[in-house]
Amino acid sequence: MTDTGRAPRALLFDVQGTATDFHSTVCGEAARISGGRHRGVDWAEFVGRWRAEYFTVLKSAKGDRDNWITVHSVYRDALARLLAEYGITDFSAPEREDLALAWQRLAPWPDVVPGLARLKDRFVLATLSNADVSAVVNISKRGRLPWDAVFAAEMAGVFKPDPVVYQMAARYLGLDPAEIMMVACHKYDIKAAGALGFQTAFVARPLEFGVHGQVDVSYDDEFDINARDFLDLADQLGC
Repeated sequence: MTDTGRAPRALLFDVQGTATDFHSTVCGEAARISGGRHRGVDWAEFVGRWRAEYFTVLKSAKGDRDNWITVHSVYRDALARLLAEYGITDFSAPEREDLALAWQRLAPWPDVVPGLARLKDRFVLATLSNADVSAVVNISKRGRLPWDAVFAAEMAGVFKPDPVVYQMAARYLGLDPAEIMMVACHKYDIKAAGALGFQTAFVARPLEFGVHGQVDVSYDDEFDINARDFLDLADQLGC
């Protein structure tokens, strides 16, 4: 808990990486859509670079609610560049769109649904994702994720870690930041929330980028909670 010792009233969750296994899902979808046509392509590497392209665009994006850049369009444009770079020219337009939409079909980690079920008995649960609202809805419906509310950067007109995103979620919840815990496997995300007075929970996801991926899973006393997964988080929160 925080220095105040107060339990949070609501938990905000990052979605891509923290609640869902994007790497395995998108790698599997790429292999399926490829249909064996590109056996020499390392899809794990491909997906890793695709995700990196997404972060590059988000870091340079400027807030503009009237001319919002959807995350789906970011993934779609990055995919076109990567396919050309890898010499993959035989994907049809429907196949390209199907692959771009793989980011809206992400499977939850095994601990997520049972962990959320336990947490839901005591806390308000909501997302706070950089993914599009429609993507979070599709992912949640598909994975049976029992959120009480869906919040996304699109609603604030800026991407995390901009303070406006976290403040927007607190405003909609009708709570002070100190009454809300931000849960994520990305330290930049929870550090940004913590700087605004939110409680913080780091959840380690060593397989976020696959078996050979480089991920920071070290615990840090800076965070109120460090957890192995959502079940461990539920244990530490007394659920």
